[in-house]
Amino acid sequence: MDGESERSDQTFTQFFQFALPGGFELSSGDRLADVTLAYETWGQLNEARDNAVLVFHALTGSQHAAGHNAGIEGLGERWTEEMQAGWWDDFIGPGKAFDTNRMFVICANYVGGCFGSTGPTSLRPDGTRYGAEFPPITFADCVRSQVHLLDHLGIERLHAVVGPSTGGMACINFSTLFPERVDRVILIGTGLRATPLHRIHNFEQIRAIESDRAYRGGRYEPPGPYDGLVLARMISHKSFVSLRAMAERSRRQVVAQDVGEAWYGVSHPLESYMMHQGRKFAARFDANSYLRILDAWNRFDPLADAGVDDYEALFSGCAHQKYLIFSINTDVCYYPEEQREIASVLKSVGVEHTHITVHSDKGHDSFLLEPHLFGPHIRYLLDGGLLSR
Repeated sequence: MDGESERSDQTFTQFFQFALPGGFELSSGDRLADVTLAYETWGQLNEARDNAVLVFHALTGSQHAAGHNAGIEGLGERWTEEMQAGWWDDFIGPGKAFDTNRMFVICANYVGGCFGSTGPTSLRPDGTRYGAEFPPITFADCVRSQVHLLDHLGIERLHAVVGPSTGGMACINFSTLFPERVDRVILIGTGLRATPLHRIHNFEQIRAIESDRAYRGGRYEPPGPYDGLVLARMISHKSFVSLRAMAERSRRQVVAQDVGEAWYGVSHPLESYMMHQGRKFAARFDANSYLRILDAWNRFDPLADAGVDDYEALFSGCAHQKYLIFSINTDVCYYPEEQREIASVLKSVGVEHTHITVHSDKGHDSFLLEPHLFGPHIRYLLDGGLLSR
């Protein structure tokens, strides 16, 4: 299936699905007989095929990074109104940070996802849904599957890879597992591993979902563990938005919440705001997919993925690459110290890089909301600007 979406602010996007030939073996050793990746593209691939940029989406993102897409066949109500606008529309398009007058931009939904790529909601060859039987995934699996996509598109070498948040972890996998296939690497609010705080937050979310009676060991029918997903999103959302921004949004966006027979209920605008965020998320995401991606985050280990023991070996093939690393000063999901560690590692192994801290009152979500803080630096790198070691 392929199709085209509508124009939005002069950003034109195309949606496709690509079936990997011959199945796909995961890091776990499990093999998926049929794997499809949902992806979208913007701009045109030039004759030399050297102007491509691959975007890895964040934790609960999708392939729909820019423009407008009214719906995807087979997703039904999960493609909510919130999904129709590209999550990075302020960054991708003519004259924007990723200028589609010059760049060919690609974004694919992770294998294991729930927006058109093969995942727990997909049908197996025998016609039954994977559901609870879908195997664990890693970000390295997502990367390897998308390398097959690049081969399909005839792209041997990328101009750049970029990823915010967990997407940055996938970028690190790509740049180190396939160093010969990319020249520039853009990492935004990410890290080299899951921190203790990540693990705590992720474990809380996992328990919220698995403790919901509707979860049924992952063998649920829609809507599944709705309340568990709502609670999981509430647990995570507080690390995406600064407390100041959250308080301001809650005053502007109070939504009445029905909490059934609860004794406490909702007694404050901030609580109403958090409940609203959780319910929006639960309407668009599959619980089994979310568990697989949280697990991939917890188990992220680029050294093990590359089969090496230290960072010198990990980045041994990356001497030709240029890295642009962004910290957000108010980020409490991936704290700035995590990006400082990346920069320190790159310095120690002699890989060219620049580390920039943007100052924002919006926290981790600044990478979604404030293109003016990131765009000039991204354009400079993509144009070939020299960086510092």
